[in-house]
Amino acid sequence: MSQERHGAATFQGDPLTLVGPELKPGDKAPDFTLVSNDLTPVGLNNSAGKVRLISVVPSLDTPICDEQTRRFNQEASDLGDGVVVLTISADLPFAQKRWCGAAGVDRVQTLSDHQDASFGASYGTLIKELRLESRAIFVVDANDGIRYVEYVKEVASHPDYQGALNAAKEALES
Repeated sequence: MSQERHGAATFQGDPLTLVGPELKPGDKAPDFTLVSNDLTPVGLNNSAGKVRLISVVPSLDTPICDEQTRRFNQEASDLGDGVVVLTISADLPFAQKRWCGAAGVDRVQTLSDHQDASFGASYGTLIKELRLESRAIFVVDANDGIRYVEYVKEVASHPDYQGALNAAKEALES
């Protein structure tokens, strides 16, 4: 049975339970199986050898998630080809594809955890009560080591964008 962290996140002040471990810098990044917009499976190894900035959001169709994904899409070109930016949600792949087209997002790969929530359970972002992802940011280096973690306590709050971007740049340089 997966670990449950009661009160690890809140939504508008109400406590939520996150399923899975609380990862920390220095941990090895767990593998996962997500679904891309064209319904193909994607795992950690699909971006092997690159730095991964993983932006986790509850749903692209909400204002903060929309802004978070657009912000990382805008920043992606400054990070260069050595960094892959992934946005993960429990939205269906069709909804993610529609949202990306409408938003003009083309430098971030959106991936869906709707099928079996393997990412959420492995990275500790699955909200038990809602079966959605909690807001979080991970930076994984080219050797699959976690360099940066932010579990955003209040799901309706923004993450530390600059902290994540700095960590991605530092992981590129080392």
